[in-house]
Amino acid sequence: MDNLENSNDTQTPDDEDNLASRWYRLWAALIDGLIVMVFTMPVMYLTGGFEGALEGIQPSWQYTLLMGLLGIVVFVLINGKLLAQRGQTIGKRALGIKIVTLSGELPSVKSHLLKRYAVYFLLGNVPTIGQLLSLANVLAIFGEQKRCGHDYVAGTMVVNV
Repeated sequence: MDNLENSNDTQTPDDEDNLASRWYRLWAALIDGLIVMVFTMPVMYLTGGFEGALEGIQPSWQYTLLMGLLGIVVFVLINGKLLAQRGQTIGKRALGIKIVTLSGELPSVKSHLLKRYAVYFLLGNVPTIGQLLSLANVLAIFGEQKRCGHDYVAGTMVVNV
């Protein structure tokens, strides 16, 4: 039987042995990012996004927002079903980790998409301070509970399967 579907063990943020490593979380995020880039980079190329960058021209905030929204849509289309059914993205599944609530249950879609990933994706698009907010979000993982800011907002943690 697939232990991803039948894992009824509950974990708490204090359960250090079952928390996913920071490295696994990083690699999972990189895998997910690369997959999204496969779809968004051609759009950026076709819309002239690279030409301006090569000439040192900063893209408009509207273009940046549109490309960010495209990335979110692509991410949800690719990972939505896995997130809803298993608490995993393709990257997390590849590395044997998953997202659970603080009581060890599979989070609801609302927790995933509206809380956790809204914080994760939208912070970087806040004018002027977005990149600093994104950095603070991910640096929170170096705390004792190995949870990013978006984990705290959504009440989730990432554990080994």
